[in-house]
Amino acid sequence: MPSIFTKIVNGEIPAYKVAETDKFLAFLDVRPNVKGHTLCIPKEEVNKLFDLDEETYMQLMAFSRKVAKGVEKAVPCKRVGVAVVGLEVPHVHVHLIPLNNMSDMNFAQSVSLSEEEFQQIADDIKANI
Repeated sequence: MPSIFTKIVNGEIPAYKVAETDKFLAFLDVRPNVKGHTLCIPKEEVNKLFDLDEETYMQLMAFSRKVAKGVEKAVPCKRVGVAVVGLEVPHVHVHLIPLNNMSDMNFAQSVSLSEEEFQQIADDIKANI
């Protein structure tokens, strides 16, 4: 059964996309730790980060870096944190989280945003990539 991220890639589920290539997709997390929390995924469904072939792994990191630079310009923060946990969805995903303090990395918390706020953040990040 396809993961929720594969359904996003296939257009079956909507997402606030911020960047896309033929191999990768970046979109806002719908349960963000903080405003601007973005996920970067390979379009090919692979469960674990270190199961990616080396070339795809390196390309995912380069794609994530490019997106993180856009997040940093679009969302006021001290830096962009990176996390790969992989327990929530069985599809590799890199979390890019705008940080102002360590508690921003707490996955037990989330902020609520309106559809308009999500779209504005997505547009701002897109414009800065």
